[in-house]
Formats: sequence, C-alpha cells, structure tokens
Amino acid sequence: MGDTGAPGAVAEELEEYRGELTGYCYRMLGSYAEAEDAVQEALVRAWRNIDRFEGRSALRTWVYRIATNACLDSLAAGKRRALPMDLSGPSGGGAPPAPPQEDLLWVEPCPAGDPEAAATAGESVRLAFVAALQHLPPRQRATLILRDVLGFSAREVADLHGCTVASANSSLQRARATLADRPATTDAAAARTSDDTVHRVLAERYATAFSRYDVEELNMLLHVDATLCLPPYAKWMRGLPDIHAWLTGPAIGCRGSRLVPTTANGSPAFGQYRPHPDGAGYVPWALQVVEFRDDRISGIAAYRDTDRFFPLFGLPDRLGEV
Repeated sequence: MGDTGAPGAVAEELEEYRGELTGYCYRMLGSYAEAEDAVQEALVRAWRNIDRFEGRSALRTWVYRIATNACLDSLAAGKRRALPMDLSGPSGGGAPPAPPQEDLLWVEPCPAGDPEAAATAGESVRLAFVAALQHLPPRQRATLILRDVLGFSAREVADLHGCTVASANSSLQRARATLADRPATTDAAAARTSDDTVHRVLAERYATAFSRYDVEELNMLLHVDATLCLPPYAKWMRGLPDIHAWLTGPAIGCRGSRLVPTTANGSPAFGQYRPHPDGAGYVPWALQVVEFRDDRISGIAAYRDTDRFFPLFGLPDRLGEV
C-alpha cells in the first residue's frame, strides 16, 4: 500500500470492521467465541501486513479475505457444528434425555448487540439458518454468506478467493441448491412475512405463560410442528404432544421459573431461572432462544451451559425473590 497513514489511524480504520466481521465469522463457524478469536486474529494479521495492501481492491474486501482465511484455518479439522435435529430424529417428550454429549460441537447462540443490528441481521443469524450453513463446504459457505447476506459482488468474491468470476458464481449456485433442500431456508422465507411487532407480542405472551407454567397457553402459542432442543443434550422434540409431555413430565421442575428477556441471533431470548431448592431466590437454568414462523413460535433452543452463556448475554448469576 502506498501511504497507509500513522499506525494508530490504520488500527482505528481496521477496528471499524470488527462488528461486521464478527457476524460473518459467526455464520462461518457457528460459535460466537470462535468468531471473536478469528476476528482478532484477522485484524492482527491485517495490521501486521498493511504494507502489502496495494489498493487494487477495497480495504473491506482485503480484510474479509484475511478473515475468511482465518475461518478456513479454524475449520481445517473438518468437525462441523450442529443442532440436535441435525444428528437424529425427534424423540418422545415423556422420557428424560441421555447424558450430555459434551464431545459434540453445537451451534451456539450469538448475542445481538444493539437492537438495530439485530433487526438488520434478521433471519441470516437465526440458529436454524446458521446450522444449515454448516452443511456447506467452507469455501461455498463463505461465498454464499458474502454474496447473499453481505452483498459482495461476484467480482469481489472472486478476488477474495483468488478465483475466476465463473468459479465464484458456480460455487454460489451449488451452495444455494444445497440450502434450498433444507427446512431452514423455507422457515426463513416464512419468517420474513411476519411483523416484528407480532414476534415481540408472542415473546411477551410466551414469557408470561412460561412463568405461570400455563402449559395450555404455551400450546396455543406454539406452531403445530414446533421443535424444542436442549444442547448439550442430543434429545429434541417436534410437535405439540411431545413438547406438552416434556413440560408436564421430565421438565416439571421448571414450574415457577422466572424469565429475563434478552436477544440472541436476532430473535427474542430469555434467561431462565428456576427456584433455588432452599427457596431463596432463583438460579440460572437455561438460555432459551425463541424462533418464529408466521404468527406462532416455531422453535425453542434451551442451552443449559449457563456458566458460559449467561455472562455473554449480560444475565445475572442469580435472581432474588420476585
């Protein structure tokens, strides 16, 4: 690069890309923590090699090339992240789950940041969509995100990958074809037809019904083929009968819980706190991420690793009496 300016100014200019790069790397990797690490590595690489930037492409494209390579390095081991429904069929709600499968890599929730950013992200960071992306080969995954989510041109993506425009377009078509066969794509299209106000109202009604443990009201809010999954358990359920059986059977200890609202993956989410056994307040139990289709709740992912996720989402480590 010709005149790159003072090192401090260069660092500030690169830092401006951190937020959008984190969203990109999260979609690539399925883990917010890994995305933050990849972005940090990418920005350090960019700063150290800024003198190699010759200006033939935009600085943004150049930085994204470095971030893409950081993600590809992270994905080189070949073990993809998934949600429970990617691994097996649904199970009945009346039985407790098998022990947690800690050896599996789960698609993890992503904090939203500010509300405007969450609205802009939309379905492109929904858990089901991020999980569907993990089925694509890494370079196809990058191409689809860059083109269809972030709006890069075919020429920019070709320059980023060091390939021809025809090759970049071919990769995009293959990626689109793979996603078209997955339910997450259909669900995302349906989600766009609903107003955010409807989702907010549904989320509020869900929180009230869950806190009252009004299972009949919860049934009315759920889509007929709604799903409920419980990472790090591989168990998941589909449909009102099994979710009802779960709530009134193995999960009956959730009665009396309190829900604290937050936002994850562009959707309403809640920190769930169950009553402490000694009756003194409430203790963390799960981070619930709620997704929608039309005017119903279509999916609930209840993440049990509260030690890791509650601090990430700014949720307190305990609630007093309410």
